[in-house]
Amino acid sequence: MDLEAVRTFVAVADAGQFQKAAADLSITQQAVSKRVAALERALGMRLFARAPRGAELTIDGQAFLPHARELLRVAERAVASVRPGRRPLRVDVMASRGAQAGLMRGFHRAHPEIDLDVVMLLEFGTAVGAVRSGAIDATFRAVAAPGLPLPEDVASVRVLDEPLQLLTGPAHALAGARSVTVERLVGHRIWMPGIVPGSEWGAYYDDLVDEFGLTIEATGPNFGSDALLDTLAETPALATFMGEPTRLIWPAGHGLRRIPVTDPTPVYPHALLWHRDNPHPALAVLRAHLAAAATAHDAAGTWRPDWVIPPSPVSPPTNSRPDAPGGG
Repeated sequence: MDLEAVRTFVAVADAGQFQKAAADLSITQQAVSKRVAALERALGMRLFARAPRGAELTIDGQAFLPHARELLRVAERAVASVRPGRRPLRVDVMASRGAQAGLMRGFHRAHPEIDLDVVMLLEFGTAVGAVRSGAIDATFRAVAAPGLPLPEDVASVRVLDEPLQLLTGPAHALAGARSVTVERLVGHRIWMPGIVPGSEWGAYYDDLVDEFGLTIEATGPNFGSDALLDTLAETPALATFMGEPTRLIWPAGHGLRRIPVTDPTPVYPHALLWHRDNPHPALAVLRAHLAAAATAHDAAGTWRPDWVIPPSPVSPPTNSRPDAPGGG
């Protein structure tokens, strides 16, 4: 059903005249007549009867009027549900327990008035495509990995460099170390199931292996973090990398160790990506929040791949308030 025709019908019913309805809608009287006639053909009945004073509703028109008003109210609610500033801000993070989710939790604590819809899209192309189509407003990625070019209509900025730590079981050869150098990790098996070939984090760990001669194994099915922690606790020969801010909980009997990696410290670079024309006002607030919380990038004694975007400040947007109220 043509909603413009329905809107015109309601305008005529309220005005009582085709000419006045045309003036109220800023269209011609001929256009009003054509819209009403089309609606009458679609319904198979007459809605108005000509009268000396203008147009009067027929019995069928009177029956249809409350439903027509409800149709217009439903249409307005539908539009409002996706209007920027009315719908939740949709942001993609790669894992619910990683640094990216931590950034969004911090944002939510600082701005509880902003509705959020946090999603998890693993694949780079899927996430960037969702940003470009408007399915999501922003995504956190380590751009731009080799073979993963960033489209010109997508903007990006580094927001966090996440230091990696070594996670081992209690019987691992390095379990007693207070810190461990990258060189000392050579020859040890670092198990990371779930690395997707061709992903930006896959490219990151490929470069880490090439740079320092490490052994990273992505073999076996990925049963999630709980299964990974169980295996590390039971297998002295295996360790894994995890981000310093990553929140994991394991049984006390596991005795797992989180060990800082030094000389250099590998950091996983997180960037925020968004469409340059995205009008959602809460996106501007998120960018301003990340700008205020940003820390130094590429600090002395750290390592990251050469293809990572260079550090740059997250400039707060000019409209940084709403209209109303990982990797490693």
